[in-house]
Amino acid sequence: MWLPPGDTVLISDPRVAAIPVSDIGEPLAEVRGRLRLDERMADPEGAYGRLRAGLLDRLADAERRLPGGFHLLIVEGYRPVAVQRRIFEGYRDGLATRFPGLTPGELHAAASRYVSPVEVAPHTAGAAVDLTLCDAGGIEYDMGTAVNDTPETSGGACYTASPDISEDARRHRKILAAALEPAGLVNYPTEWWHWSYGDRYWALVTGADRALYGPI
Repeated sequence: MWLPPGDTVLISDPRVAAIPVSDIGEPLAEVRGRLRLDERMADPEGAYGRLRAGLLDRLADAERRLPGGFHLLIVEGYRPVAVQRRIFEGYRDGLATRFPGLTPGELHAAASRYVSPVEVAPHTAGAAVDLTLCDAGGIEYDMGTAVNDTPETSGGACYTASPDISEDARRHRKILAAALEPAGLVNYPTEWWHWSYGDRYWALVTGADRALYGPI
C-alpha cells in the first residue's frame, strides 16, 4: 500500500472532526459561465458544477493569477452526502479485499488518504473542488497523474509532493499552487487536484477556530 509521508495530516484525523462548524449560509453557485467546466464527473442534477459562492469567487481570482496560456479546469465541486458515502465505502471495501490484514481503523485511515469520510467531507459542503490546468483549447497539461488516480494505481504519484513525476508535471503543480494558495485555498496533500476553502480541513491547516461551511 502506498502511504503518504508520515507528517501528512489525513482528513480522518480526530482534530479535523473536532473543529466546530458555523455555516455562514452562502448559497451554491454555478461554475458554468465563470470558469471552464469539464464533464467527466457530470451527474444528472448538475451538482458537480456547483460550489459555494465564496469559493467560486476565490477560484475566479486564482484564474487571473495564472500565467499566460494556463487556465483552471474544474472537474468536480459539490457532491451530495449519499454519493460521498457510496464512494468512500466502495473504496474502503476494495482496500479490505486487497489488504485483508488491515483492521477496521486502519482501513478507515487508509481510505481517507483518497476519499474523505462523510462526516468531514468538504465536497458535501460545496467547499472543495477537484481541478486541473488546461490551455486555451482545453487540452490538459501534464500533472503527473490523471485527476482521481488512486495511490495504488498511480504508485503514489497522486500525492502532491511526490518525487516520482516528471519535471514538467512538478512545474505545473507549482503553477497551480501559486495561483490557488494566495486565493486562500488549501490542498489535501494526497491528491494534487483537491483544494478547499472554508471546510474543517481548511480550518485545521490555516489555524481558523471554526469552519465556514458545513454539509448541505
